[in-house]
Amino acid sequence: MRPDPHIKWTVLGMVLVQVLACWLVRGLSWRWLLFWAYAFGGCINHSLTLAIHDISHNTAFGTSCVSRNRWFAIFANLPIGLPYATSFKKYHVDHHRYLGGDGLDVDIPTNFEGWFFCTPARKLLWLVLQPFFYSLRPLCVNPKVVTRMEILNALVQLAFDVAIFALWGIKPIVYLLGSSLLGLGLHPISGHFVAEHYMFLKGHETYSYYGPLNWITFNVGYHMEHHDFPSIPGYYLPLVRKIAPEYYDHLPQHHSWVKVLWDFVFEDSMGPYSRVKRKCKLAKDHL
Repeated sequence: MRPDPHIKWTVLGMVLVQVLACWLVRGLSWRWLLFWAYAFGGCINHSLTLAIHDISHNTAFGTSCVSRNRWFAIFANLPIGLPYATSFKKYHVDHHRYLGGDGLDVDIPTNFEGWFFCTPARKLLWLVLQPFFYSLRPLCVNPKVVTRMEILNALVQLAFDVAIFALWGIKPIVYLLGSSLLGLGLHPISGHFVAEHYMFLKGHETYSYYGPLNWITFNVGYHMEHHDFPSIPGYYLPLVRKIAPEYYDHLPQHHSWVKVLWDFVFEDSMGPYSRVKRKCKLAKDHL
């Protein structure tokens, strides 16, 4: 349980790569711009959201430097195009504290989502629209007071977007937003959204994935390990499994996020309703 010495430099590199991409796409046709937004920018921006996830656990500078972690998450947010990092932190705490908690864990789809997105075509549409559900669901399920840090996050993001637009025009802005919306929608990396907590086997609500996509997603696939030890950076989670294989190797696991998406769409038993939902008592504020 110590800071990840690599994440600062990895995030810095990805942010600079996306700024360079903004310069490169300014003269592209719209068709090629959207292609690169999906194929390249989608991977980078999705990876940055997972870096923000890791940083939300204070893994960049440690628990003694909480404000540094918050500001670094805002920096990692810049290529995503919309303010996200601070709000994510606020709700992600509840996901760990009240996993599956009705009205508390906003990772749980709403009743409308479970009722409406129940056919293969509708489930496919649900996957495409995932970025919208993830951003709007908290406002419906568990709205919270906007914090000062969220306002600062929005102002910093607005300043960055205005600067990119002033330098290179509208196409880089479309590229960044397209990278986020396409990369977090129907995209191979997005399989982790479904793989983590959807109940593919009765009685098992959390699953790990140990495949190669962990290399570009800060080991978010090590999800059983992460929920057991949320203060351990993703970089060290493979070591957790290596130290204690008797606790993890026998558990059900996924081998392909693409197959997860395929099974989710085409298996009748799967859908937004395939989640464990429980009643949770609110923890006291001082805990």
